[in-house]
Amino acid sequence: MRGTLLISLMALASGLSACTPAPQAGTFAPVYEGIETRLLEGDLVQFDVTMRGARGQDDVAEYAECAAAQYALIRGYGFARHLRTNVNEEGGLWRGDAVYTISAALPEGLRTIDAEVVALACAENGIPMV
Repeated sequence: MRGTLLISLMALASGLSACTPAPQAGTFAPVYEGIETRLLEGDLVQFDVTMRGARGQDDVAEYAECAAAQYALIRGYGFARHLRTNVNEEGGLWRGDAVYTISAALPEGLRTIDAEVVALACAENGIPMV
């Protein structure tokens, strides 16, 4: 009887463990080290961002996008259009150099952002902004 009970408890435990997600190795824990903003000309703005712990270029680009969204809102604009982002990594330090145009109306192009929507998403995800 004792052996049957032990086997039953082990089966129950293994069944329950299947319902519990396994901890993820290498949990994403970025360190956002700063944003520099430069008005290039008119509505053209450059954002230089620096971070550690990025999973790749997309994390750095997202950090720059958050900066662009908040910058547009601060300037009284509702939209931005992404022109380019260059990303490099050296010794665990990721740097991004992104250029956006900001505008009051939705600009033409495929890579536009609604600054308010993006800024809210960045705040919810804990990504710092300008």
